[in-house]
Amino acid sequence: MPAVVIANTGDVPEFEGKITFNVIVCVVIAACGGLMFGYDIGVSGGVTAMDDFLKKFFYEVWERKQLAHENNYCKYDNQKLQLFTSSLYVAALIASFIASRTCSKYGRKPTMQLASIFFIIGVALTTFAVNIEMLIIGRLHLGLGVGFANQAVPLFLSELAPAKIRGALNISFQLFITIGILIANVVNYAVGKIHPYGFRISLGIAGVPALMLCLGSLAIHETPTSLIERKKVEEGRAVLKKIRGVDNVDREYDSIVHACEVASQITQPYHKLMKRESRPPLVIAIVMQVFQQFTGINAIMFYAPVLFQTVGFGSDAALLSSVITGLVNVLSTFVSVVLVDRVGRRALLLEACVQMFITQCIIGGILMKDLKITGNLPSGDALVVVIMVCVFVAGFAWSWGPLGWLIPSETFPLETRTAGFSFAVSSNMLCTFVIAQAFLSMLCHLRSGIFFFFAAWIVVMGLFALFFAPGDERRSC
Repeated sequence: MPAVVIANTGDVPEFEGKITFNVIVCVVIAACGGLMFGYDIGVSGGVTAMDDFLKKFFYEVWERKQLAHENNYCKYDNQKLQLFTSSLYVAALIASFIASRTCSKYGRKPTMQLASIFFIIGVALTTFAVNIEMLIIGRLHLGLGVGFANQAVPLFLSELAPAKIRGALNISFQLFITIGILIANVVNYAVGKIHPYGFRISLGIAGVPALMLCLGSLAIHETPTSLIERKKVEEGRAVLKKIRGVDNVDREYDSIVHACEVASQITQPYHKLMKRESRPPLVIAIVMQVFQQFTGINAIMFYAPVLFQTVGFGSDAALLSSVITGLVNVLSTFVSVVLVDRVGRRALLLEACVQMFITQCIIGGILMKDLKITGNLPSGDALVVVIMVCVFVAGFAWSWGPLGWLIPSETFPLETRTAGFSFAVSSNMLCTFVIAQAFLSMLCHLRSGIFFFFAAWIVVMGLFALFFAPGDERRSC
């Protein structure tokens, strides 16, 4: 893949080729990595709202939940319960740096295969866990899978996609994450009445997308960039012809070869990243990941059923509300696929900041006014909270969600791309760990103020998007 070029005009060079069935198949299979990650995001919040799961692994939380006088904001405040969700992201953070090397040395495809294997092992351990220790070990294996997948899949999609639709196809990773969340929410709702092993079914189904990725990756091509980067130039040319559906790929091939030659001169990509000329894309990549998490989106996605129970919904109603939220998430990501290469990156980021800020303030205001320490939120207010959560999720899903991955994949030059993207992934995992581990405790101590906390971050994000974020500029090819 040629080096990253930030063009003033935002034009994308026209190489020979078309959108082939081969590319679509590769994209769908690779994006199962997003499905895998998304399902885990959705399932972790769902099972923590299931009484059978709490009685088995977190009896103290279940016992506290039954008390009528228990503080609404604090009934789920338990460090071990938060560790169940957050432990995955510690392993993912570590894996992202290892995955950077495997991507460069062995290719994107083997890295995705390794991700699926780790994930399948993690699914087996969590599904059949008999104690908290086994549960956490399983989550750590899931984290290794997520770390490897989140490093390899966006790179794979970015390098495989034709330049003119790279933005849209690359967002398929985020789209599959949202589909995974929705599927997890539906499964949680469906098995919530199966006692006492419904939560094990939810956890076990996580193995399906991992198995799809593992088997499907045997049939897909490595990217031409990765092949040429590893000196398999003729194979790289052959794959390029196949995925573009034409014989004349000389211009694109030459640009990839040139970029790989430049990249091969960089023996220490992490050292190169620290140089002054490499800092702008590195800073943008890291900041995008920090801001993506401090919108509060994963606090809502992880703990949506818990959050809805906090404001007064019953267990079934809370899980159903999460299904609705997940559906909005998927549909809104489709909006991003359509608009990203038409409207531009900066415009989507700015519009979403306004939308998310307003909804967070409304949710915080309602809870501050009407949700007391004990008792439920009035039904009308609870409905408004669900609607505002959906509007918030919609804004995130067509902006900071997909663009948090797309923009870093577009701005790093090839010689530092895998190293740079590992920083992006690890930053995302670190911030996700912080939010997952702290949210329930913050909800307990800040109460409704937690939503104003995230709203303040969104103001900072808006200023960043206005003055520093890339607009409709795209990588040259």
